[in-house]
Amino acid sequence: MDQVIIRNVHMNGGTSETSYSANSSVQNKQKRAILITRPIVEEATLNVLSKSYIFAAKSKLKRTTIGIAELDCASGPNALLVVSHILETIYNKHYRSGSVMPEILVFLNDLPGNDFNTLFKDVGSFCDELRRSNGDGFGPCFVAGIPGTFYGRLFPSDTLHIVHSSYSLQWLSQVPQGIEKSNKGNFYITKSSPPSVITAYLNQFKKDFRVFLECRSEELVNGGRMVLTLVGRSRSDPTSKDCCSFWELLALSAHDMVLQGAIEKEKFDLFNIPNYFPSPEEVKSIILCEGSFTTNQLETFHVNWDGSDPKENANSVTRNKLESSHYAANILRAVSEPLLANQFGEEIMDKLYGRFRERIAEYAAKGKTEFTNLVISMTKMEKDL
Repeated sequence: MDQVIIRNVHMNGGTSETSYSANSSVQNKQKRAILITRPIVEEATLNVLSKSYIFAAKSKLKRTTIGIAELDCASGPNALLVVSHILETIYNKHYRSGSVMPEILVFLNDLPGNDFNTLFKDVGSFCDELRRSNGDGFGPCFVAGIPGTFYGRLFPSDTLHIVHSSYSLQWLSQVPQGIEKSNKGNFYITKSSPPSVITAYLNQFKKDFRVFLECRSEELVNGGRMVLTLVGRSRSDPTSKDCCSFWELLALSAHDMVLQGAIEKEKFDLFNIPNYFPSPEEVKSIILCEGSFTTNQLETFHVNWDGSDPKENANSVTRNKLESSHYAANILRAVSEPLLANQFGEEIMDKLYGRFRERIAEYAAKGKTEFTNLVISMTKMEKDL
């Protein structure tokens, strides 16, 4: 894998206006997705607990251990939100049944370039709040940071019971090889991309997602559960507007700066985003071919580029286009700036994303600006020991 790409695929750190942590529009978009998928996470958690009860009874254990992994956790208010929901589900289940709370191991994973300092500051208050809310009856909860790519092993075998990841698996381990000279002027797949570029992106996603499934299969216990949310597409056409438009607008914004002499044309032509937005059919096919998991649910839902809910907007006064484009540009900046700054230089980022904001406003005036999200719940197939 391309270590340069891996090193630079991370969110903006710190607490500045353009950071992932401080960017409320990014956090709101992710929080909305987390709340939409919460029932699916709760179902998976309760399923794991029922299996844990059976195992404890057979083994005559007084206390069991539940391992939870939040993959590509980033930092900010939402980093621990799903973990909090999972722990609340576990506590409520055990409190009602009168059984002993299990020991909880929480693993927070992201690439080494992630802002772990900000994340760990939140962990302290998170654990304090657990104790205040639930008292001594909650049981031990241990939290650890695990730096590294999830396109490889992160944990010992049979360590995890629940794995969650949100808005991560659309990121590839590297830019597909061999597309640099054939995808000039584009940052991602577009209508002008040759078929070889589209095939290369799909093959890289297949390779990466299969590796991800193989690694998690080793790390999860038999019957362990995964809930994954990622940006995808609802149509079979990989060049459809519902998945490609915002990267195309960013490329056009960069091209404007090429014309101004602020970006070198050669650097512009060679740049591609290590990103792929799969269809539900593609995801299902890879899971089936890899063979370690059964799919319980695979659903789609939509969130606007600016982090607002399309259904709510349909029944209310439309948000000011300039304000909406500002939020949308900040979302994309928070997740893509490290890559672009590495290629084009940090000194032009304000101008680049300012132009990007203008292009988003122009585009939004003509049509929908929505992300298509896929949420997948799956179970590791039980194997004979």
